[in-house]
Amino acid sequence: MSLFSIAALQVDLPYGDNRDRLEKETARVLARFPWVQMVVFPELCSFGPGLSLAEAMPGPTEIRYQALAKKHNVWLIPGSIYERLGEDIFNTAPVINPEGAVVGRCRKMYPFLPYEKGVKSGAEFVTFDVPEVGCFGVSICYDGWVPETTRALVWMGAEVILHPTMTGTIDRAQELIIAQANAITNQCYFVDVNCAGQLGNGRSIIVGPEGEIIHQSGEVGEQVPFTIDLSRVREVRKSGTLRLGQILKSFRDTPIEFSCYRGKYQESPAMAALGPLTMPGK
Repeated sequence: MSLFSIAALQVDLPYGDNRDRLEKETARVLARFPWVQMVVFPELCSFGPGLSLAEAMPGPTEIRYQALAKKHNVWLIPGSIYERLGEDIFNTAPVINPEGAVVGRCRKMYPFLPYEKGVKSGAEFVTFDVPEVGCFGVSICYDGWVPETTRALVWMGAEVILHPTMTGTIDRAQELIIAQANAITNQCYFVDVNCAGQLGNGRSIIVGPEGEIIHQSGEVGEQVPFTIDLSRVREVRKSGTLRLGQILKSFRDTPIEFSCYRGKYQESPAMAALGPLTMPGK
């Protein structure tokens, strides 16, 4: 099965405890669009950007979202929350499967410094498999500005990048271009879900594997249900964007070692599976 349905929820939220609202929004979107299989919320949407509300994980908020995913039998990425681990605080997005199990926790690798002070950088790239569908990767907000984060996830096999965001600043226009660029240069879906209301200026964007804009929201709250086709990703990577550039194969096959990356890349079964870089057939 290559088709998979996602609801990106650009929720209009205030500062404060929004967990009840997120539960209601999940129920609302699934009642209206019962074919949705995954729900994705924006970055830090549970409480807003308050380090004092950081929790251990697992903790009460994550456990609450585990119950929510299990209740509705959906994949759930409930945005991110600040995670306390000893003396450190991370900006962390859990990935919860339809059975309510946490299958991954993405810690933001690039906190928005110098503004997001006191937040430690994550050190692990997070991908997960949806059985019989494909491989998904997770990054958070400012991670998207560093192209190597998306490329690393794709190198690990990701065909879809889920990207919770909380942007309320004047650089949102630039982020829309970056989302398209990440999708184009990595031949993947890129799902950038922003907050609205007091927490963000919206304009969530869903981009396809050839850079096409599937949907771009306005600045108010919006439910964005859509269906992706992973067979398109595989065909684009095999035959090239618009049957032209086979960029991932070119990157895989190059003899160049970039000095800024300090050596060769790890071998990638996902990249090897793309096959040779040859002219597409009829």
